[in-house]
Amino acid sequence: MAKNLVIVESPAKAKTIEGYLGKDFVVKSSFGHVRDLAKKGLAIDVENNFKLDYAISSDKKTVVAELKKLAKSAEMVWLATDEDREGEAISWHLYETLKLSDDKTKRITFNEITKSAVVKAIENPRAINVDLVNAQQARRVLDRLVGFELSPVLWRKVKPSLSAGRVQSVAVRLIVEKDRSINQFEPKSSFKVYGEFAPSHGKSFKADLNKSFPNEEEAEKFIKQCASASFTISSLDKRPGKKSPAAPFTTSTLQQEASRKLGYSVSRTMSVAQKLYEAGKITYMRTDSVNLSDHALSQAKEVIVNSFGGEYANPKKYQTKNKGAQEAHEAIRPTEFNLNTIDGGDPSEKKLYELIWKRTLASQMADAELERTTVRIVGSGFEEVFLGHGEVIKFDGFLNVYIEGSDDEDDEDQKGILPNLQEGESLDYNAIKAIQRFTRPPARYTEASLVKKMEELGIGRPSTYAPTISTVQKRGYVDKTNLEGKERTVAEVVLENNVISKSSRNERYGADKNKLTPTDIGKVVNDFLVEHFDKILDYNFTASVEKQFDEIANGLVEWTEMINDFYHPFHKSVETTIETSSRASGERILGEDPVSGKPVKARIGRFGPMVQIGNTEDEEKPRFASMITGQSIDSIQLEEALKLFELPRSLGDYKEKEVVIGIGKYGPYIRYDGTFISIKKANGDDPMTIELDRSIVLIEEKIEADKNKFINEWEHGDVKVQVLNGRYGPYIKIGKKNHRIPKGTDPKSLSLEDCLAIAEK
Repeated sequence: MAKNLVIVESPAKAKTIEGYLGKDFVVKSSFGHVRDLAKKGLAIDVENNFKLDYAISSDKKTVVAELKKLAKSAEMVWLATDEDREGEAISWHLYETLKLSDDKTKRITFNEITKSAVVKAIENPRAINVDLVNAQQARRVLDRLVGFELSPVLWRKVKPSLSAGRVQSVAVRLIVEKDRSINQFEPKSSFKVYGEFAPSHGKSFKADLNKSFPNEEEAEKFIKQCASASFTISSLDKRPGKKSPAAPFTTSTLQQEASRKLGYSVSRTMSVAQKLYEAGKITYMRTDSVNLSDHALSQAKEVIVNSFGGEYANPKKYQTKNKGAQEAHEAIRPTEFNLNTIDGGDPSEKKLYELIWKRTLASQMADAELERTTVRIVGSGFEEVFLGHGEVIKFDGFLNVYIEGSDDEDDEDQKGILPNLQEGESLDYNAIKAIQRFTRPPARYTEASLVKKMEELGIGRPSTYAPTISTVQKRGYVDKTNLEGKERTVAEVVLENNVISKSSRNERYGADKNKLTPTDIGKVVNDFLVEHFDKILDYNFTASVEKQFDEIANGLVEWTEMINDFYHPFHKSVETTIETSSRASGERILGEDPVSGKPVKARIGRFGPMVQIGNTEDEEKPRFASMITGQSIDSIQLEEALKLFELPRSLGDYKEKEVVIGIGKYGPYIRYDGTFISIKKANGDDPMTIELDRSIVLIEEKIEADKNKFINEWEHGDVKVQVLNGRYGPYIKIGKKNHRIPKGTDPKSLSLEDCLAIAEK
C-alpha cells in the first residue's frame, strides 16, 4: 500500500494530481461531502446549544468504507479539498468520519492544480482551520432552520410541497420587485431628431439634436425650420482620452461576461470552469478577489512583451471593492500564460479558457489612447444644436486583445469615426428625421445581471450564486423566458430632398430573451413572506448575515451565539404567523360568469394557477380550471378565463379512438388511447385552438418515440430495471432512479447484471 493517501473532492482533480506525485502517493476522491445533517427531522438540537446530528450520505457509504481502509494502512493522510469554507468543511467531515488522528493527518490547499503548486502545498501543510469550518456550519445550520421552519408555514398557508430558503427567497424578491416596476411603468413619448449631414468632401456622418420635442406638432414645426436653414460647423472639439482594461475575473464577473459573450447560463459557466480548474488550466473558480500573484504578474508581462512589444505592458495590481473579499486568494486566471488556447476538452471549455486568458492578459496591458471629437452644427433660424461624436484609436493598447462586454443596450461608448471636418465649414443635409421615441422600463434580470445585483447588495458569496439561481428555477418560483412583446405605432416626420413627409410604422417593444420572470406562485410566496417575515427577506439583513459568517471565519464570533441570536425571535414569528395569518392565494376577481352570475376569480390552487367560478361557501360547488402557459393571475382577462372551462374538449376520433384536449397538473395535453401527450406553446400549439390534424401529428410522434424508448427491461425483486433511450441518450432506470451508461458501452449489449453493477458504482 502507498505510504501517503491524498483525498480530494472530485475524481477529475484526483486524476490530475496523481500525475504530479510519485509512487509513494495514492490520490482518491470523496465525491464531495461524505456526510451532512441527517435528513430525518431537524437534525439540530436547538435546546442543547445547537448540537448537530450528522449522518453519512446513503450514496457515500461505499466511498467512506474504501477511504477508511486506505487511511488505516497509510502512514499519512493528506486532506487536499478546495481552499474555501466548503472545502475546509469537507476536510473536517472526512477527518471526523474516517476517525483520523492529528499525528497522521495534514491539511493542504492550492489555488491552482499545477505540479509546482501541489509540491509547494505538500511542503507547507497546516491543520484544519476550525473557524472556516464553523462559518460553513453556521451557513448550513441557518439555512436548515429557515427552510425547515418556513416550508411547513407555506404548505399550510399557500400550497403543499412549497419550500423557502434564506438566500433564494431574497433572490425571488428581487425578481418580483423588478417585474412589478416594469408592469407599473408608463412609457412617455417624445420626438428625437436625427440628422445625416454631408460635407463638401468625405463621407456623410450622423448627428443628433440636443433637444427632444414633446409632440408631433412641435417636431414638425422644427423640421419645417430645417427645410429653409443653412448648416454650419460652429466648433470642433478634439480631446485626448483613454480606456483602461477591466480587472481580472472574479466568480461574478466571469459569470456576467460568459453570459454576454458566450451565452452561457451561470450554472454552465461554473460547471465548465470547474473542469478547467480540475484539469490544471485555471486557478480556483470561486473567488471574489481581483488579486494576481507576483508570479502571475511576471508571466503575463513576459507574454505581453514577447507578443506585442514593451509599450503594451503595464503591470498593475487591482484592489477589490468588496470589503468581504479574500485578498489572500487570487482572481481567476490561466495557470500558464503562454497558452492562449488549450488542447483537448470540449468547445465550451476552450471558449471559456480563451475568455479568461484574454481578460487576464488585457488587465496587465497599457490603456488604449483615443482622440474623441465632438462636432457642433448650428442651423440658421433656430437655437438648437446638432451634436456629432467620433472616436479615433491612436494606440490600441489592451484593445488589441480584449473588449469588455456591456449589458447596456444603448452603450454610449459605441462611437463612429467622423470625416475630416473644418470649423466654419458649411454642410448640406441628406435627411433630417424626427422619430417618436418612448421611455423604457427597467431591464429585466438575466442570470448574470441578477448575480451582479446580489453582489452589489452583499447577498450570497461566489459559491452560492449559481446554486441560488438554479434553485429558484427548479422550485418553480422563477422562469427563464422569452417574452414576445407587444406592438405600438411610431410616428415619423422626415425631411428629405427638400420635401417633408409624415408616416407611421409599427414597432415591437418589450420583447426579451432569456430573462428571469416570476411565476404566479413565486409572487404569492414572495408577498406572503415579505408580509410575515420581512426581516428574513430584508436585503440589509441578508447582507449582514454574510458579514457575520465572515466574522466567524476570522475567529471573531462564536457560531452558536450567532445562530442563537437569530433563531429564537425567528421561531416565535413562525408560531405567530401559523396562528394569526390567513391563507394566501393571490386571488383576483375577474368579473361575473354571464351564465350563472357567480364571481370569476383567478388564484393559486393546489396544483398551481387556476380560475374559479363561484365561492367555496356556496351551496353549489365551485367550478375550477387550470391556467395554461403564458397566462398569469395578474393579467388574465374574464373572456380568456371563461374559455378555459370549455376544456376538456373532444376533437373527434382517430382510428376509432377519441382525441381529447385538456389541462392537467402538468399543463395542457392530448389524451388518446390511455396515453397523454403534452401540448407545448413553444412549438406554436395552443390547447384552445389546436385541431384534429395537428393532434394526430403529435400522437404519431409520441407513438414513434415510445417505440424507440425501450431498449431492454427486466424484473428485479420489487423493481423494474430498464435500459431506455432518453432526451440526452441511453440510460439505465432502476425503480425511480436513473443512472448514466459509461461512454463506449453499447446499451443493447447490457445484461441485468451489467445494469446493477453500473448502478452500484
